[in-house]
Amino acid sequence: MCASEEGRAAIEWPDGKRFALTIVDDTEGSTLENVPPVYDLLRSLGLVTTKTVWPLGFRRTPRFGGGTLGDEAYRDWVLELAQSGFEIALHGGTDHSSTRGETIAAIDRFREVIGADPRVHVNHFGQREGMYWGDARLDGLPAAAYRAATRLLRSDERYYGHVEGSEYFWGDVCRERIEYVRNFTTPGVNTLRFDPLMPYHDRRRPYVRFWFSSSEAPDRDGFCRLLSDRNQDRLVAEGGLCIVYTHFAFGFSDGGRVDPRFRRTIERLADLPGWFAPVSTILDHIRTRPGWRPEPPVHDIRRIQRRWLRGRLRHGRR
Repeated sequence: MCASEEGRAAIEWPDGKRFALTIVDDTEGSTLENVPPVYDLLRSLGLVTTKTVWPLGFRRTPRFGGGTLGDEAYRDWVLELAQSGFEIALHGGTDHSSTRGETIAAIDRFREVIGADPRVHVNHFGQREGMYWGDARLDGLPAAAYRAATRLLRSDERYYGHVEGSEYFWGDVCRERIEYVRNFTTPGVNTLRFDPLMPYHDRRRPYVRFWFSSSEAPDRDGFCRLLSDRNQDRLVAEGGLCIVYTHFAFGFSDGGRVDPRFRRTIERLADLPGWFAPVSTILDHIRTRPGWRPEPPVHDIRRIQRRWLRGRLRHGRR
């Protein structure tokens, strides 16, 4: 373990809590029929987390579909979440690519509805305005290996949010109006062990103020595996941080009822001595701790790049 990992392992969480955890819910497929029961359960347990949204309605065929802030009833429900303490984050303008003007309009709409600019942005698969996405988040040999792998998988999507002169460029707006952008993922429960640098700034990617990583749990089964009893206990023992990235629309409820396996998992978790807060609140806290560096050495960032890519290639995931 490198020195930065050793220093971060001793982090203290507020109110004497022994670990920290949050959930970032990807808005793909999210509707008023499938996700409100999940949030009702979280609210009843005192778990306030982060939910991404699309501010604009679909102007072209969407990739996944779901509610947007352009839908009045869905917008009202999102506002109720925000008023209950849940953080609302950006998942791009909508469920397809958006030009610079459309992305700016989306952030303006977000501010109009929510009352402030989004502090957190998560790139959405297939949006050409993705910010340093695809191979642009990697350097050197890892970037070349990523390009070769995606070509083999015939999934070599290109992203232009950071490319000046592109019709999809909005890097200057991202830097001015957004604090945190999600980047790498890990299958491990302790996200901080995988990425002890976060949140960090990478001067070679100047349009993002701070990057953070997450632990992947794409659906209900993945969520319950990630937060198994054993992994929950491990997180407590390590005093770690888990930033779960999931899709509450993918199997967490059915017919207005929360899945029983998920309910058991989240209720057990809520009984543990954890600090449960939105992702930006947790990242803000880390930035106040001794030893945190806003701009770590390049070789430390590249170590995380290699770690992430090895896992992707090993498991055959994009």
